[in-house]
Order: sequence, then structure tokens, then C-alpha cells
Amino acid sequence: MTPFAAWMLAQEARALRTRLTRIKPFALLEPMLPAATLRPRAQVAIERHLARGRRDLEVMVQGFITWLHGPGRAASVAQAQRRFTYLRLQFHAALTQFDLFSDVITQRSEHESGVWLAGLDVVAADALALPGHYYPVPPIICYLDRGAGAAIRRARTRLPGGGENPVAVIRVPRERMVGSGIASSLVHEVGHQGAALLALVPSIRPVLRGLQAVEGPDRSAWELWERWISEILADFWAVARVGIASTLGLIAVVSLPRAFVFRIERQDPHPAPWIRVLLSCAIGQALYPHPQWGRFAALWAAFYPPQGLDAARAQLLARLRATMPAFVALLVQHRPRSLRGRSLADALATAERQPLQLAQLYRDWCAAPAAMYRAAPSLVFAVIGQARADGRASPELESELLARLLTHWALDSTLKGASQCANLRSIQS
Repeated sequence: MTPFAAWMLAQEARALRTRLTRIKPFALLEPMLPAATLRPRAQVAIERHLARGRRDLEVMVQGFITWLHGPGRAASVAQAQRRFTYLRLQFHAALTQFDLFSDVITQRSEHESGVWLAGLDVVAADALALPGHYYPVPPIICYLDRGAGAAIRRARTRLPGGGENPVAVIRVPRERMVGSGIASSLVHEVGHQGAALLALVPSIRPVLRGLQAVEGPDRSAWELWERWISEILADFWAVARVGIASTLGLIAVVSLPRAFVFRIERQDPHPAPWIRVLLSCAIGQALYPHPQWGRFAALWAAFYPPQGLDAARAQLLARLRATMPAFVALLVQHRPRSLRGRSLADALATAERQPLQLAQLYRDWCAAPAAMYRAAPSLVFAVIGQARADGRASPELESELLARLLTHWALDSTLKGASQCANLRSIQS
């Protein structure tokens, strides 16, 4: 390699290292109200992950410079350029990860929204925690984005450029702030994380494939149930945790032009919207029997009557509806090894989330509001969603109430975190 080429590549590598030192911890960059900050576990996990990435990249840069002045002298210019190009790609991957978390954390400085997001972090953590302690709950952080749908980058999945995601990052639609419908989107995404932690998809998939082995008119329906199972399990989780609020939120999301509502895409992991809402109602009826599920299913069918569809589509929808009761029963009774013998319904559904209990809780809380602030956040969303479905809570009251609750949960979480840190410091001293 020529001295000029070695000098040029060394200069570029040193420039990467210089820019890398400009990436500071978020704790030194992002101004926000204390109540809007990330929960300590999430903040620490992100900072440790990024710090480790920076250290690894610094070692790689220094190793490249050392190589240039040692064994690399005998290499060709093209070989040296290839090694530098790989190093530069790793640098951009580190920046991508920084920007991923930066976009999330920057919103915490927004007026009101930042505090509400901290409150949603608390709701998400509560919706993911199950009484049986089947898994450690990973840190969860939420952020807002445009559009009607939500999404999750699950904890412990691979990040761009490599490395394991230290936290679950949930994108929630800004247009749903603030109303009980936000719980539908949020807890659905939480359901994806929960299903992954419990390995629900690989545990139920063989059962669904076994049902496809039987020749007959229902085979195509079971093929679709298997194709859609990941999204369906997330919907199941949402209905189990927040009740009718999940179904009403889903209706709001998938109320689209008729052509989209009846579209069946075999490569799309999401069920056709028309079937998805009816399935949500069927899951609700199985977990929490009540006439409301039939009323909302009938209303959805009236919004989008299935008449006038082509014969093939109409027949497939009919087969899906015919197999729906058996499919829902399979979900309710599914007993994956991760639940240690308990069924999915037993692990997720709780006695206090039956519609009549939720309605009674709302009446009790109207008389004594302080009790609502002490209840589990996911239960509160279930109660308020039920009140909306019963016509007892107006959209205006719902929005005002939930804004106050999200602020309370954010502040309470901040104070508890500060107290824990103070206790830890006193023990260490």
C-alpha cells in the first residue's frame, strides 16, 4: 500500500472516531420535565447499550489504524479500502441506533405529550405483567407518530447493524391521544411482546397446521388462521386486558373504505378487517360473556354488509365465520409449556374484568374518584372503555379523565423511582 493511501484512510478513520466522541449520553442532551423522563430501567438499559456500542466501535477504529501502520502496509490499496468501508458501515449502524432512541426520547420534551407518554409507559408495563410471573418484564418506552396504526420493536430482537434491543419501543398513533382507544393500539402491541416472551406463536402453530391436514371446505380457513395467528394473539391479549375498549379501538382503526375492509391478502399477517372485528367480538364473548359483544358484531356487519361480494371471497368469509367458534375455543384453551399448565385464558383474563364488574367499578369510582388512581392502569382503561360502550362516559369526559390519569401515573412512577434511588444510595453509603 502506498504511504499516501495509508495516510488518507487513517485520516478518515480518525474522523470517524472524532465524530463518535460527539455522541453523548441522552442524560446530557435531552431537557424534559422529571415526570416525562424514561423510567430508570429503560434509561439505564438504553445508555448501557449505546455506550457498549461506542466502545466496541472505538476499538474497531483503533484496530484499523494500528493495522494500517503494521500488517496493512503489505496489503493492496483496494483491500485497505474494503476494510475501511466495513468500518464506516458499522459507524452508520451505531448512528442509526442512536437516532432510533433519540426520536423516541426527544418527544419527552413536548408540552403535555411528554408526560402522557411517560404515563403510557406505565400502562404498557402493567398490561404486560401477568400474575403468574412467567417472565421478567422488559423496559417499555412509547412514542407518538402519525397514522392510524401502532407498531412495536420488541425487546431482545436484533437492532439495525446488530446487537439486541435493550427495551421494547412502542409507536402509538398521535391521533388517538387522549382517549380509551389508545389502549387498544397500545395493548395490542404489548401483546406482541407478551406472545414472544411466552413463545405462543410456535406453540400453537403446529395445532393449526394439524387442522389443515384434513381435506375439506374448511382447510383454506385454517390456513388463514395460521397465517394471521401473530396478529390474532396480540388482539386476544388486548381484549383480555382492556375488554371492550380493545374492540371499540379496533373498529376505529379499521373503519376504512369498503374495498379495504373486505380485502384478504394471504401474505399480510393482519386478518381482513371485516373478519378481525368479528373475531375480536367472539374472543370477548368467550372471555367475558355479555350481550354487548353480539350488539357490536351486528353493528359492524351493518356498517359493512357482506352482500355484493364476488363468490370466491364470500365463500371464504363464510368458511372463516363457520370455523371461528372452534378457533376461538382453541385460543382460550391453549396451554403452552411457558404457562406451566395454565390456559391462555386463565393466565390473561381476570375475574374483575367482566363487563358487569367494570360497570360497577365505574359507578364506585364516580362516587370515590381517589380509588381509581390506586387501581392498575390497564384495569382503569378497561373500566373507562366499558363506560364508553355503556354510554356512561362521553368522549369529552373520557379525554379529560385519561389525561389526568396519565399525568398521575407518570408523576407517581417518577417519585417511586426517585425514592428507590435514594434508598439505594443510603444503603451504599
